[in-house]
Amino acid sequence: MLYYLLYPLHTDYSFLNVFKYITFRTFGASITSVLLSMLIGPAFIRFLQRKQMGQVVRDDGPQSHLSKKGTPTMGGGLILLAITASTLLWADLSNQFTWIALLTTLGCGVLGYIDDYKKVVQKNPKGLSGRQKLVGQTLISLVAAYFIYRAGVPPVLNFPFLKDFSLNLGILFIPFAVFIIVGSSNAVNLTDGLDGLAVGPTITTSVTFLILAYCAGHLKIAEYLQIPHIPGAGELAVFMGAVGAACLGFLWFNTYPAQVFMGDVGSLALGAALSVVAVITKNEILLALCGGIFVLEAVSVMVQVASFKLTGKRVFRMAPIHHHFELKGWAEPKVIVRFWIISILLALVTLSTLKLR
Repeated sequence: MLYYLLYPLHTDYSFLNVFKYITFRTFGASITSVLLSMLIGPAFIRFLQRKQMGQVVRDDGPQSHLSKKGTPTMGGGLILLAITASTLLWADLSNQFTWIALLTTLGCGVLGYIDDYKKVVQKNPKGLSGRQKLVGQTLISLVAAYFIYRAGVPPVLNFPFLKDFSLNLGILFIPFAVFIIVGSSNAVNLTDGLDGLAVGPTITTSVTFLILAYCAGHLKIAEYLQIPHIPGAGELAVFMGAVGAACLGFLWFNTYPAQVFMGDVGSLALGAALSVVAVITKNEILLALCGGIFVLEAVSVMVQVASFKLTGKRVFRMAPIHHHFELKGWAEPKVIVRFWIISILLALVTLSTLKLR
């Protein structure tokens, strides 16, 4: 919005020329997003408390979690508010990738809200059934994948370290993109089990993909790094800046001991945001590397379920894997911070691949 209001005036006021630059608007979106999260946060939490939007805690989980019962949840609405306002304010709204990313994020956020509403307000501990949630995610992802395909994004799968090799998926790109978006959305959702655990890796992954999106959208940088150039993808740096900063502001209230939880309205949306940008910038494999914590959490659940069904035995004391470490005696803050450290290391490794093509 500011881009359209202020940049046209640069002919009269030369300093307004800065609104042309993605880097400037990314910083602007990030600062706006983090400030909105932190300033609105207290009032948002009080609203959730008045509405008695308290967290439902599993009886079969770690006993230390029983004290979390009643803590306000659905705080992901605060994250989505900050992301939406900052993106609309600072992004180039004529860019189709911005709208695809934002609307997919909000779509999964609405799905998560319905799930949270059933759990918290209607007192249905199961919320949406697994099938209902999967169908909803698939439909939202299918629409996103279709528009990404129609936007001219190359339907190929690129491999880090193999600059001269890519797999042309053709029309299969659409179901592949759906798989990536649905998988990422669920993986972040599974990670959101401890105070700040999902937010930390989301911040590091957002910052990483902010850089990757900017590089993919810049012709000269893309040619220098020998990565696919996606015209218009650079604008997603503004969106990623808003996502990472909104999470940073939310972490102020979500850090241990949490004053508020994001709920499915936040976790499903954030997973979708990261994956849509990965699909558009052709970094699907790097998403799995950078978001390794999310992958680990999802795989631990799949391994646990498969093992129990096939052998009647559990591989982990409890899944997702963060609960396994809790039951081994690790304090919750230790699990959280160590997972954050791993996430930061994975982000650095991911960025290093830009020079190892």
